[in-house]
Amino acid sequence: ALIGPNGAGKTTVFNLLTKFLTPTHGEILYRGRTITAMKANEIARLGLVRSFQISAVFGHMSVLENVRVALQQKLGNSFQFWTSERSLRELDEQVMQLLAEVDLQAFAQTLAIELPYGRKRALELATTLALDPVVLLLDEPTQGMGSEDVDMVVELVRRAAVDRTVLMVEHNLSVVSRLCDRITVLARGSVLAEGDYETVSADPQVREAYLGSEAAALQEAHA
Repeated sequence: ALIGPNGAGKTTVFNLLTKFLTPTHGEILYRGRTITAMKANEIARLGLVRSFQISAVFGHMSVLENVRVALQQKLGNSFQFWTSERSLRELDEQVMQLLAEVDLQAFAQTLAIELPYGRKRALELATTLALDPVVLLLDEPTQGMGSEDVDMVVELVRRAAVDRTVLMVEHNLSVVSRLCDRITVLARGSVLAEGDYETVSADPQVREAYLGSEAAALQEAHA
Protein backbone atom coordinates (compact mmCIF):
# COMPACT_ATOMS: atom_id res chain seq x y z
CA ALA A 1 0.00 0.00 0.00
CA LEU A 2 0.90 3.64 -0.44
CA ILE A 3 -0.19 5.76 2.49
CA GLY A 4 0.54 9.28 3.66
CA PRO A 5 -1.09 12.57 4.54
CA ASN A 6 -2.99 14.59 1.94
CA GLY A 7 -0.66 16.00 -0.70
CA ALA A 8 2.00 13.34 -0.11
CA GLY A 9 2.04 12.30 -3.78
CA LYS A 10 0.22 8.97 -3.65
CA THR A 11 -2.10 9.50 -6.62
CA THR A 12 0.76 11.18 -8.49
CA VAL A 13 2.67 7.90 -8.24
CA PHE A 14 -0.28 6.08 -9.82
CA ASN A 15 -0.54 8.76 -12.53
CA LEU A 16 3.14 8.31 -13.35
CA LEU A 17 2.91 4.52 -13.43
CA THR A 18 -0.05 4.60 -15.83
CA LYS A 19 1.20 7.60 -17.87
CA PHE A 20 -1.52 10.05 -16.96
CA LEU A 21 1.51 12.14 -16.09
CA THR A 22 4.85 12.13 -17.89
CA PRO A 23 7.93 12.15 -15.64
CA THR A 24 10.24 15.13 -16.07
CA HIS A 25 13.26 13.05 -15.07
CA GLY A 26 14.15 9.64 -13.70
CA GLU A 27 13.14 6.18 -14.85
CA ILE A 28 10.15 3.91 -14.20
CA LEU A 29 10.96 0.20 -14.08
CA TYR A 30 8.38 -2.57 -14.24
CA ARG A 31 9.42 -6.21 -13.91
CA GLY A 32 13.00 -5.35 -14.82
CA ARG A 33 12.28 -3.22 -17.88
CA THR A 34 11.89 0.49 -18.40
CA ILE A 35 8.39 1.74 -19.18
CA THR A 36 9.26 5.43 -18.91
CA ALA A 37 8.61 6.20 -22.58
CA MET A 38 5.68 3.82 -23.09
CA LYS A 39 2.12 4.94 -23.77
CA ALA A 40 -0.74 4.22 -21.37
CA ASN A 41 -2.25 1.47 -23.55
CA GLU A 42 1.13 -0.24 -23.93
CA ILE A 43 1.60 -0.28 -20.16
CA ALA A 44 -1.88 -1.73 -19.67
CA ARG A 45 -1.08 -4.52 -22.14
CA LEU A 46 1.93 -5.42 -19.98
CA GLY A 47 -0.49 -6.08 -17.13
CA LEU A 48 -0.19 -2.88 -15.09
CA VAL A 49 -3.86 -1.95 -14.73
CA ARG A 50 -5.54 0.75 -12.66
CA SER A 51 -8.95 0.81 -11.04
CA PHE A 52 -10.05 4.39 -10.51
CA GLN A 53 -10.84 6.32 -7.35
CA ILE A 54 -14.27 7.28 -8.68
CA SER A 55 -16.42 4.38 -9.81
CA ALA A 56 -16.53 4.48 -13.61
CA VAL A 57 -19.07 2.13 -15.18
CA PHE A 58 -21.67 2.43 -17.93
CA GLY A 59 -24.77 3.14 -15.87
CA HIS A 60 -27.39 2.22 -18.49
CA MET A 61 -25.77 -1.08 -19.43
CA SER A 62 -26.24 -4.24 -17.42
CA VAL A 63 -23.58 -5.58 -15.09
CA LEU A 64 -22.89 -8.38 -17.56
CA GLU A 65 -22.57 -5.96 -20.49
CA ASN A 66 -20.12 -3.75 -18.58
CA VAL A 67 -17.78 -6.65 -17.94
CA ARG A 68 -18.25 -7.99 -21.48
CA VAL A 69 -17.06 -4.66 -22.94
CA ALA A 70 -13.94 -4.80 -20.75
CA LEU A 71 -13.29 -8.39 -21.79
CA GLN A 72 -13.67 -7.52 -25.47
CA GLN A 73 -11.16 -4.71 -24.98
CA LYS A 74 -8.67 -7.22 -23.59
CA LEU A 75 -9.32 -9.58 -26.50
CA GLY A 76 -8.98 -6.76 -29.03
CA ASN A 77 -12.61 -6.80 -30.15
CA SER A 78 -14.67 -3.63 -30.11
CA PHE A 79 -18.22 -3.79 -28.79
CA GLN A 80 -20.45 -5.00 -31.62
CA PHE A 81 -24.20 -5.28 -31.39
CA TRP A 82 -24.24 -7.81 -34.24
CA THR A 83 -21.76 -10.27 -32.75
CA SER A 84 -22.85 -13.88 -33.35
CA GLU A 85 -24.82 -15.65 -30.62
CA ARG A 86 -22.11 -18.28 -30.25
CA SER A 87 -19.41 -15.65 -29.71
CA LEU A 88 -21.56 -13.84 -27.17
CA ARG A 89 -22.24 -17.07 -25.29
CA GLU A 90 -18.53 -17.82 -25.08
CA LEU A 91 -17.81 -14.30 -23.88
CA ASP A 92 -20.63 -14.39 -21.37
CA GLU A 93 -19.33 -17.62 -19.85
CA GLN A 94 -16.07 -15.81 -19.11
CA VAL A 95 -18.00 -12.79 -17.84
CA MET A 96 -19.95 -14.93 -15.38
CA GLN A 97 -16.70 -16.39 -14.06
CA LEU A 98 -15.46 -12.86 -13.40
CA LEU A 99 -18.75 -11.90 -11.75
CA ALA A 100 -18.42 -14.95 -9.50
CA GLU A 101 -15.04 -13.64 -8.32
CA VAL A 102 -16.73 -10.48 -6.99
CA ASP A 103 -20.05 -12.01 -5.88
CA LEU A 104 -22.11 -10.31 -8.61
CA GLN A 105 -23.59 -13.34 -10.38
CA ALA A 106 -27.06 -12.52 -9.04
CA PHE A 107 -26.80 -8.98 -10.45
CA ALA A 108 -25.75 -9.96 -14.00
CA GLN A 109 -28.87 -8.50 -15.66
CA THR A 110 -29.16 -5.49 -13.33
CA LEU A 111 -28.45 -2.06 -14.79
CA ALA A 112 -25.25 -0.69 -13.31
CA ILE A 113 -27.02 2.53 -12.32
CA GLU A 114 -29.32 0.51 -10.04
CA LEU A 115 -26.51 -1.10 -8.03
CA PRO A 116 -25.78 0.00 -4.45
CA TYR A 117 -22.52 1.93 -4.13
CA GLY A 118 -20.50 -0.98 -2.76
CA ARG A 119 -21.69 -3.26 -5.57
CA LYS A 120 -20.68 -0.63 -8.13
CA ARG A 121 -17.17 -0.78 -6.77
CA ALA A 122 -17.32 -4.58 -7.05
CA LEU A 123 -18.38 -4.16 -10.69
CA GLU A 124 -15.50 -1.78 -11.28
CA LEU A 125 -13.16 -4.41 -9.85
CA ALA A 126 -14.64 -7.06 -12.16
CA THR A 127 -14.11 -4.87 -15.24
CA THR A 128 -10.52 -4.32 -14.14
CA LEU A 129 -9.95 -8.04 -13.59
CA ALA A 130 -11.30 -8.64 -17.11
CA LEU A 131 -8.12 -6.96 -18.37
CA ASP A 132 -6.11 -9.75 -16.69
CA PRO A 133 -3.79 -7.55 -14.62
CA VAL A 134 -0.43 -8.75 -13.35
CA VAL A 135 -0.27 -5.73 -11.06
CA LEU A 136 -3.60 -4.24 -9.99
CA LEU A 137 -3.53 -0.59 -8.89
CA LEU A 138 -6.43 0.33 -6.61
CA ASP A 139 -7.02 4.01 -5.87
CA GLU A 140 -9.11 4.45 -2.70
CA PRO A 141 -11.21 1.28 -3.16
CA THR A 142 -13.27 1.88 0.02
CA GLN A 143 -13.77 5.63 -0.33
CA GLY A 144 -17.20 6.78 0.87
CA MET A 145 -18.32 3.35 2.09
CA GLY A 146 -20.08 2.24 5.25
CA SER A 147 -18.54 -0.51 7.37
CA GLU A 148 -20.53 -3.33 5.73
CA ASP A 149 -19.42 -2.35 2.22
CA VAL A 150 -15.85 -1.86 3.46
CA ASP A 151 -15.80 -5.42 4.79
CA MET A 152 -17.12 -6.70 1.45
CA VAL A 153 -14.47 -4.85 -0.57
CA VAL A 154 -11.69 -5.97 1.78
CA GLU A 155 -12.67 -9.58 1.10
CA LEU A 156 -12.83 -8.99 -2.68
CA VAL A 157 -9.39 -7.36 -2.71
CA ARG A 158 -8.01 -10.23 -0.63
CA ARG A 159 -9.31 -12.68 -3.25
CA ALA A 160 -7.92 -10.61 -6.12
CA ALA A 161 -4.48 -10.63 -4.49
CA VAL A 162 -4.24 -14.44 -4.43
CA ASP A 163 -2.63 -14.71 -7.86
CA ARG A 164 -1.54 -11.15 -8.63
CA THR A 165 0.16 -8.17 -7.02
CA VAL A 166 -2.13 -5.47 -5.64
CA LEU A 167 -0.86 -1.96 -4.95
CA MET A 168 -3.40 0.30 -3.30
CA VAL A 169 -3.73 3.89 -2.17
CA GLU A 170 -6.03 3.89 0.83
CA HIS A 171 -6.85 6.42 3.56
CA ASN A 172 -8.75 3.91 5.71
CA LEU A 173 -5.90 2.73 7.91
CA SER A 174 -7.93 -0.15 9.32
CA VAL A 175 -8.23 -1.50 5.76
CA VAL A 176 -4.49 -1.07 5.24
CA SER A 177 -3.68 -2.93 8.46
CA ARG A 178 -5.99 -5.81 7.48
CA LEU A 179 -4.86 -6.22 3.88
CA CYS A 180 -1.33 -5.03 3.30
CA ASP A 181 1.88 -6.91 4.02
CA ARG A 182 4.16 -4.11 2.80
CA ILE A 183 3.49 -0.41 3.20
CA THR A 184 5.27 2.63 1.79
CA VAL A 185 4.65 5.92 3.56
CA LEU A 186 4.99 9.06 1.43
CA ALA A 187 5.35 12.62 2.66
CA ARG A 188 5.84 15.62 0.35
CA GLY A 189 6.75 13.39 -2.56
CA SER A 190 9.42 11.38 -0.74
CA VAL A 191 9.49 7.95 0.87
CA LEU A 192 9.34 8.38 4.63
CA ALA A 193 9.21 4.74 5.73
CA GLU A 194 8.64 1.22 4.43
CA GLY A 195 7.77 -2.04 6.11
CA ASP A 196 4.84 -3.91 7.60
CA TYR A 197 2.06 -2.05 9.41
CA GLU A 198 3.51 -2.55 12.88
CA THR A 199 6.84 -1.09 11.76
CA VAL A 200 5.55 2.00 9.96
CA SER A 201 2.85 2.82 12.51
CA ALA A 202 5.48 2.96 15.26
CA ASP A 203 7.90 5.12 13.26
CA PRO A 204 8.27 8.58 14.91
CA GLN A 205 8.66 10.32 11.53
CA VAL A 206 5.47 8.74 10.25
CA ARG A 207 3.55 9.74 13.37
CA GLU A 208 4.86 13.29 13.05
CA ALA A 209 3.82 13.44 9.38
CA TYR A 210 0.27 12.36 10.22
CA LEU A 211 -0.07 14.58 13.31
CA GLY A 212 -2.99 14.77 15.74
CA SER A 213 -6.05 12.62 15.11
CA GLU A 214 -4.56 10.97 12.02
CA ALA A 215 -1.57 9.78 14.06
CA ALA A 216 -3.95 8.33 16.63
CA ALA A 217 -5.89 6.56 13.86
CA LEU A 218 -2.61 5.15 12.53
CA GLN A 219 -1.89 3.55 15.89
CA GLU A 220 -5.45 2.45 16.63
CA ALA A 221 -5.77 0.60 13.31
CA HIS A 222 -3.04 -1.76 14.48
CA ALA A 223 -4.44 -2.21 17.99
